[in-house]
Amino acid sequence: MINTTPNIKKGLTVKDLVTAGIFSALFFVVTVIGGIFFAPNPVLTFLLPPAVALLTGPIYLLLLAKVPKHGPIIILGILMGLLMFVTGMYWMWTVAYVILAIIAELISGLGKFKNIKLNILGFMIFSLNPLGSYMMLWINQKKYIEYLVGKGTEQNYMNTMIATAKDWMIPAIIIGTLLCALISALLGKRLLRKQFEKAGIVA
Repeated sequence: MINTTPNIKKGLTVKDLVTAGIFSALFFVVTVIGGIFFAPNPVLTFLLPPAVALLTGPIYLLLLAKVPKHGPIIILGILMGLLMFVTGMYWMWTVAYVILAIIAELISGLGKFKNIKLNILGFMIFSLNPLGSYMMLWINQKKYIEYLVGKGTEQNYMNTMIATAKDWMIPAIIIGTLLCALISALLGKRLLRKQFEKAGIVA
């Protein structure tokens, strides 16, 4: 008799979808917590990407440990992107969430979601999603301002943000975010070691 169980396990089950949804909600809450001290301030807002990356690593890695399949990270990216969009963030942030989620999932997929190093690398790439918004200050500042002001952002906030933005900030944000994501992931690896071992995740 042919055992079809492995094929069934390859696809996402209802339980997997529920798990992805719960972790996405948790990821959003922690993202809000990570940004609440920075986003409201037009000078400190540039610290939001590394701050969020520093907090979300354990959640991201635990999601992969719970559902080591193709799908959950893309679901996370889509849901987070939609939440950013409906809360008035620049639309390119949503696009970045989805694109980087796909890339991150492909990276983890190379190790069949069981290689912690690839999972961490995927998280680091995924954590760069806020750049989809911030980089527009340098690419198309006028459109960026018009969009956000149209969504309710105060003009004075944008004026201060523009005055604060310097050319060195984009590479600094990228490096800072990647470093914070790495630290967060390594901390998550340490804290959740037993869960990872149970899921068969290896270094």
